[in-house]
Amino acid sequence: MIDAAFELRTERLRLRPYRVGDLEAFHAIVGDAETMRYYPEPFSLDAARGWIERVLARYDELGFGLLMVEDGASGELIGSCGPNVQTVDGVQEVELGWHVRRDRWGEGVAPEAAIACREWTFANVDTDHLIALVRPVNTPSRRVAEKIGMTVWKETLHNERLRWPHLVYRIDRPG
Repeated sequence: MIDAAFELRTERLRLRPYRVGDLEAFHAIVGDAETMRYYPEPFSLDAARGWIERVLARYDELGFGLLMVEDGASGELIGSCGPNVQTVDGVQEVELGWHVRRDRWGEGVAPEAAIACREWTFANVDTDHLIALVRPVNTPSRRVAEKIGMTVWKETLHNERLRWPHLVYRIDRPG
């Protein structure tokens, strides 16, 4: 389903597959301490490389995965968004995730990208619902989840090592 030519477009954004050459621009996002404050720690360059490699493998294994978010006018990489598989309470779930470069916060990039990914996922992936794992203290991501129609479904402890409390937001496939 996702190949090198794949893209989603919104009014302001272009979403396309990850590429190995995205490493430095992607690391600028996930390596930023403020952007990653709700994660155990910012990602090192090697950890960001591993993330990209896992996403590329998911395209082959699952036919879908996270996408890079580019500014539609400039082509500048400004985030990441899309479906991913997460295990929650022993069950594999399709999660919608998002990260936006800090200097673009507050512009509506995350909800715009997430809506496009939500629609694409429901049209192309065999799942009756999507989730988003959000730490209760992560107010910005909670707002994004709510803006795209998700509501809190349950709470869980996520991250095998840290077992941090997370809200599990959910939206069901329409119809």
